[in-house]
Amino acid sequence: MQNLYSTFDSLINKKKTLLGVGPMSLNVIDSSIELADLYKVPIMLIASRRQIDSHIYGGGYVNNWSTSQYSKYVKKKSKTRNIFLARDHGGPWQNNLDIENKISEKKAMLSAKKSFENDIENDFKFIHIDTSIDIHKKINFKSSMERLYELYEHCYSYSQKKGKEILFEIGTEEQNGSTNSFEELRETLNCLSKFCKKNKLPKVTFVVIQSGTKVMERRNIGSFESPIRIKNEIPVEIHLIKILEICKEFNVCMKEHNTDYLSDESLKWHPKIGIHAANVAPEFGVSETLSLINMLKKFNLKNYLNRFLEISYNSKKWEKWVINEKLISDYEKSIISGHYIFSSSDFLKIKKELNYIFEKKKINLDNELKKSIKKSILRYLNCFELIK
Repeated sequence: MQNLYSTFDSLINKKKTLLGVGPMSLNVIDSSIELADLYKVPIMLIASRRQIDSHIYGGGYVNNWSTSQYSKYVKKKSKTRNIFLARDHGGPWQNNLDIENKISEKKAMLSAKKSFENDIENDFKFIHIDTSIDIHKKINFKSSMERLYELYEHCYSYSQKKGKEILFEIGTEEQNGSTNSFEELRETLNCLSKFCKKNKLPKVTFVVIQSGTKVMERRNIGSFESPIRIKNEIPVEIHLIKILEICKEFNVCMKEHNTDYLSDESLKWHPKIGIHAANVAPEFGVSETLSLINMLKKFNLKNYLNRFLEISYNSKKWEKWVINEKLISDYEKSIISGHYIFSSSDFLKIKKELNYIFEKKKINLDNELKKSIKKSILRYLNCFELIK
């Protein structure tokens, strides 16, 4: 595993924060690959099961790809091999099909295992095991950890069988915008450390930390940037120092989720504080959506704009991101959910017509959209000290 570990360790030793990009669309994927190639910088593409999954579980909404189709595309497109495929929130009930079918715990665990096996076969390097969801009951710490152990051991055993190298990420909670308790983190890492030692398994690489980040609508509403002290909560800057001390004690790296929309100032503190990696996803999808809307407005393509906004709004994909739907406009809802429909048949019809219109104007629409996405990604690469 020398190549994977050495690449990763060099970033940690140089006090940089590794970026995980959510593959929200084909253009976001292409933008990530092109930037990784241009700047010779490693970027993780962090695919959730809803975005990309095995064909037996219905694939995902991103380009209607299965795991194998996605992997083949990225490997063929990437010239410098600086893109690392990563599974984000893999685990039971982490895809829509399993939730819609209300499958049992036994079937959900089997689904998670089969999905992970497909990831490993297709050269995913980072495997995030998330056992925080149970659609039938409220899950307790013990049950969550037992599922984690089972999936951890299964993934390692399967990777050895297939001769593949993988690194592990764990996170057993949904991000809530608050922070972890020190006791909870220590207990999680202590239990997992003992389990790995007993079963001769490799240690975990990343632990997902509740660092006061949470994305809703088009902003970060967590406590990370709160100008006011939160009652009964240690200030984030003090809290993170203690958290990182615990991570160092267990020789584990901290991973932050929901980093979208934080200010440049906050992002620049990440490598200074020592946050090892951070995930960003919805912001890049919204960047592409806004770019498309601006293009349609600029060239007075009002009919196409209205059609796009209507399809996006009707998808109702905005529902999970809205704080109070009565206090936000339908237009804003359409912006939030735009990237979810980029691979839908209705939008693809519009896109085909738009490509024809822009080609006549000697404009490549996708290249214009990627300019906006790359600008968003570059903000993080710069702030995280990954490029100069």
